[in-house]
Amino acid sequence: MINPFSRTFSVAELEIFQFLSQVMLFSKLKNIEMARFLPALHYRKYRRGEVVFFSGDPSQALYVLKSGRIHLTIDIKGNFEIIQEVNKAEAFGENSLLENVNRIYTAVVASEESELIVFPHFSIQEVFDSHPKIKAKMMTSLAEFYNQNNKRLFKSYKNSFGFFNLQEMFDRNNEETR
Repeated sequence: MINPFSRTFSVAELEIFQFLSQVMLFSKLKNIEMARFLPALHYRKYRRGEVVFFSGDPSQALYVLKSGRIHLTIDIKGNFEIIQEVNKAEAFGENSLLENVNRIYTAVVASEESELIVFPHFSIQEVFDSHPKIKAKMMTSLAEFYNQNNKRLFKSYKNSFGFFNLQEMFDRNNEETR
């Protein structure tokens, strides 16, 4: 039976939901839950070589790549090393889901042009504050994302044993402060 009071969505909104459902951080959400983010999201275009954000910047937004490619880089003694290439329907700047954190990498446009969907941090927090189930689902996805990163880190460490000290990662007394 169809509920006559249920929310209906436009074709454009349904297309956004379909796209976002491919993104790990949004994949557990229903359309009605994703709709909570619609008023806050906006689109931004960047050109090759433009910096979306720098390492050390406050984490003020979550980004989803609609088109193009983004390189996530870290600065090692003045050289920028690519640690990941972000492709269509992938998110970056994921630590903006957390409170009071800074960027840990720099994001640079690698394609001629990239279109991003931007979710401001304050808007995400407003949704989280008023919809704890949405927050729980997205934070579960974030934990899964970080778990996958840890698995890749450990695999990389095993393959390059001796080139870096993995214990430093777990040493809480050796944390960088910014």
